[in-house]
Amino acid sequence: MAKQNPASEDSTPTESKPTQGKKGPTPRRSEAQASNFRPLVPEDRKEAKRQAQERLRANQAEARAGMARGDDRYLRENERGPQKRFLRDYIDSRFTLGELLVPMMFLVIFATFFPSTSAAFWAMGFIWLYLAICILEGILYGRIVRKKIADVLGADKLQKGFYFQAVGRSMQMRFLRMPKPQVKRFTKVEFTGK
Repeated sequence: MAKQNPASEDSTPTESKPTQGKKGPTPRRSEAQASNFRPLVPEDRKEAKRQAQERLRANQAEARAGMARGDDRYLRENERGPQKRFLRDYIDSRFTLGELLVPMMFLVIFATFFPSTSAAFWAMGFIWLYLAICILEGILYGRIVRKKIADVLGADKLQKGFYFQAVGRSMQMRFLRMPKPQVKRFTKVEFTGK
């Protein structure tokens, strides 16, 4: 049996690749450095400052719009994710007593203008009691949301900060909330884990 030469097996005709020619003489080092030169201080400083301010304003407007939409890229670390989105939606779908806290405080301020000290005393007592009720309401919402999420994901996968964020969001007037409410009032909101 004749042994084949391994060199003959490997010798297959190779395709010649077209090479691109040199486009000109190699530039000198000083010419190459000059072409990459960017001045540290622009020649027209006022124009450069104006452009930088425009870029900053555009970035800030984009971040503000993203935060209002509830885009996770623009939210703080502790407000990101489906759990915190569900918390916001759950509170936004309800009418909370905390929404009336700021108007009630204005009533207390007006009550202090009356010459009777008892009116101011009762108004201050009322607003402190109302504030305590609003805080308890927020804590209750935080507890309900934690339980609903734990039923879906398990208690070991819960994020932190539900109570504090629930109290804060439930005590804001609806049109001042950030991110803006994504659900209408009195809609049923369920946690799906997404």
